[in-house]
Amino acid sequence: MEYRIKTTKSQEFIDITNLINEEIRRKSIQDGIAVVFIPHTTAGVTVNENTDPDVVEDILTSLNRAFPVKGNYLHYEGNSHAHIKASIMGSSCSLIIEKGRLKLGRWQGVFFCEFDGPRDRRVYIKVIG
Repeated sequence: MEYRIKTTKSQEFIDITNLINEEIRRKSIQDGIAVVFIPHTTAGVTVNENTDPDVVEDILTSLNRAFPVKGNYLHYEGNSHAHIKASIMGSSCSLIIEKGRLKLGRWQGVFFCEFDGPRDRRVYIKVIG
């Protein structure tokens, strides 16, 4: 299933855990796998803490320290930092479905990672039971 996400900042994490659980409910899957795929070269997906928003800010700050927006990059579009960050995060993840829900740790959520926004983005979610 394709979902649309409209990002509002140049760099941000958007919690998409509920979208995935919605797809699990829609398909009535009790046990299986959920695959999340991001079809963009300047965005990614990650699993991390979704309780304290400072964690996301710390991740973005650290990524920007390691790969600053303005750097000595060759890519003519000026968004090499976004390509690098997206490559580090990855474009997909596979998650366990158990008892009709994602099997995540107590503090975990799934995040869409925007590194070149704001933009209209897509997320593909496939649940297999």
